[in-house]
Amino acid sequence: MSDKQAANGKEFDPTETFREMRDTYMDAWAKGMVETVNSDAYAKASGMMLNACLTTSSPFREVLEKVMLQALQQCSMPSRADVISLAERTINIELRLDDMDAKLDRIEKLLTQPSASDAKRNRTAKTRGSKKKGVK
Repeated sequence: MSDKQAANGKEFDPTETFREMRDTYMDAWAKGMVETVNSDAYAKASGMMLNACLTTSSPFREVLEKVMLQALQQCSMPSRADVISLAERTINIELRLDDMDAKLDRIEKLLTQPSASDAKRNRTAKTRGSKKKGVK
């Protein structure tokens, strides 16, 4: 195979020319598509087609939703609206529990903090105890 090497020291590859042609072709198409897609005319045309498609499919989608709702009811399964309602209720319960937890934390903090009168009692009890020790 060394006798088939080109003058630049690389081995001859018959598919290299096709690869180069493919790459050039793909680059040209990519540039053309970028220019086309970024134009105002393309945006307007695609918007009109999308609008027409959505307008056309709207009645079919509504019929499909009604049929699906009836099928779910017959199978005793929740609909999308039922699941959303349940999720909202769960969120409300969770928020209320968080509020109750915060209130209980505040109550616990108030109960565990020594009050000013407790501190005064402790100080007077300590001074009385030290006086009694000194009297002995």
